[in-house]
Amino acid sequence: MKFGKKVLFGITILLLTNLSFGQTTNSIILIETNMGNIKLMLYKETPKHRQNFLQLIENGHFDGTLFYRVIKGFVAQGGSQDSRNAPAGKMIGYGSSNRTIESEFNPKYFHKKGAIAAPRKPDKVNIFKESDISQFYIAHGKVFTDEELTLMEKEVNVPLRKRIVKRFLTSSKRAVLDSLKKAGKVEEFRVIAKTIKESIEFEYNSSKERLEFSEARRKAYTTVGGVPHLDGNYTVFGEVIEGFDVLDKIVDLETDANDRPFQDVEMKVKILEY
Repeated sequence: MKFGKKVLFGITILLLTNLSFGQTTNSIILIETNMGNIKLMLYKETPKHRQNFLQLIENGHFDGTLFYRVIKGFVAQGGSQDSRNAPAGKMIGYGSSNRTIESEFNPKYFHKKGAIAAPRKPDKVNIFKESDISQFYIAHGKVFTDEELTLMEKEVNVPLRKRIVKRFLTSSKRAVLDSLKKAGKVEEFRVIAKTIKESIEFEYNSSKERLEFSEARRKAYTTVGGVPHLDGNYTVFGEVIEGFDVLDKIVDLETDANDRPFQDVEMKVKILEY
């Protein structure tokens, strides 16, 4: 099949456009700070977060802002515009230019140490868990044991199952089962009991509230560590690929009552690869 020059030119432009927006590859960015540099990879599987973040970088949005909230064993958060030139001791929040986008949860990506994610406002005012991409945080966390992760699963799943059982195995249905059992109507008892049990299992196994650590998550949280309780609540859209030592230095800083470091950690962010 032969193409004319105009068609070939159009195909070339389309390919270049796709590459320029990083639609088929991960993007690489660099955060330069007075404590060292951190290199990040932004995931192609979270295109809205990546593209909005890249646009903010191109606009110089993050330059001169601070890592204004750091908690060892938790996160290092920064990028808020009201952190730029903020006087010592000032409490810093979301700033005036919060830019929200819809969440892009992906079970492949979670809050292992070095994960970059978008903060957001609470559920009561943000029921769709939209991200505030005008700032970001990097997960620090801790290393967990398998036993700790299993306990976390039980703490979520046992109460969840009890709530589901209570919803399907009501007092009226218990009364029906009891009467069938006393009357010796075994087959009728089994049919109703089986239906209730299947409903409970279906509801439990399909519940988004159920916590089950995949093999990949268990391996990460028991080796490099992270912040597992944030999974599924905040969109993870990238990860640190160089500069873990700098992240450790930042979260080790002494902070005030608002978790702002007494020593300012100022950043400049640039794109290395789209």
